Amino acid sequence: MQLVTIFLGFVVFGISENIKGPAIPRIQFDFNLDEQQLGTLLSLNALGYLIACSFTAILVRKWGIKAVSIIAFASMVISGVFIFLSHTYPLFASSYFLMYIGNGMLEIGLAILGARIFVKNTGMMMNLSHFFYGLSSTVAPLLATGVMSLSVFGHLLDWRGMYLVMLSLCLLPILSALRSTFPGDELPHEDRTSFRTLMHDPALWMMVMILSFGVVSELAVGGWLVNFLEKAYAWDTAQAAGMLSAFFLLFSLGRLLLGPLTDRIGFVLSLIIFSCFSAVCTFIALAGGESFAFLFALSGAGIAIIYPTVMAFIARRYPNGSDIAITFVVTLMGLGSVVGNYLIGWVIETVKAMYGSTTELGLLRGLQAGYGFIGLCAAVCSVSGIVLYLYLKRRQELI
Repeated sequence: MQLVTIFLGFVVFGISENIKGPAIPRIQFDFNLDEQQLGTLLSLNALGYLIACSFTAILVRKWGIKAVSIIAFASMVISGVFIFLSHTYPLFASSYFLMYIGNGMLEIGLAILGARIFVKNTGMMMNLSHFFYGLSSTVAPLLATGVMSLSVFGHLLDWRGMYLVMLSLCLLPILSALRSTFPGDELPHEDRTSFRTLMHDPALWMMVMILSFGVVSELAVGGWLVNFLEKAYAWDTAQAAGMLSAFFLLFSLGRLLLGPLTDRIGFVLSLIIFSCFSAVCTFIALAGGESFAFLFALSGAGIAIIYPTVMAFIARRYPNGSDIAITFVVTLMGLGSVVGNYLIGWVIETVKAMYGSTTELGLLRGLQAGYGFIGLCAAVCSVSGIVLYLYLKRRQELI
């Protein structure tokens, strides 16, 4: 039941985060939103996530991970009901915000659950659970499109009904969580690692560096790869989207097939090797030109390992303080990814201006520099891993 809860949790988490793509044009049309209003609506994602990060770990310590997990899943179901009933923009925006609060709680809660449950083969199990997230993220847009076209009792479900149906899937992990007992909640408060102790551990700060740069490199591909291939190599949209799909396929397979290696190689060494592999693939793809573009997709297999392996490291290093450590690292990672994506745009515009903003050469060099920054993030992730490796080896604390 514990495994069912966490695997189903990652499935519904991936679905809830990635069903918005097909729904957004319809939402914009129904509420007559301009681009600025739509941008504000989507920014609720980051705001809800950061608010959830601020209180989830506190609730876990007060009420236990079982109660908090059920609350997170339930808030998703309730938000689906309110989205279905929302026919005014303020009610819809409030419901959407509640969904992202639940989403943030879910991300922290699932990470803490994994840290407590996966005490053996931690790296493999963390990567496997995140594989379910990748799998559901891949099929979520297709599922959402299909459900929106369904009719029930003569009424088209459309985007409101789609959100209700898809978010109601959170009832499944609630049922398995109710039948489960989770370790760690019974630990006396005085035995838990304090926040102050964690803040004085340089290894935790190095993990923030590794995860932030790793996640920027991971998430930026989704936003920039298609754009790069279309404008730099004049690919059509179908070709470019196909390469992005190949990236996500190799990303998911990387977690499934390479995850078990992290336990054998060691977590820190795995972070160094796989992030370096991703950086090398990206740089060779840029230097080699269009004929080496397949390496953009191959880089996904390396960068996929970073997030779950960092979670595995935290679970092993801080068994009595994983909730606080995970919340701290993931919150700073969220802030880091916002800054990272802003920097990619800034690099592109700066280099374009150097070569001529309106010239084809300027556009090409700008896009190459921006995508090179994505590879650089993976390289910094690897270098940070080397620093952490040397620090832990000197103290004989390698994991």
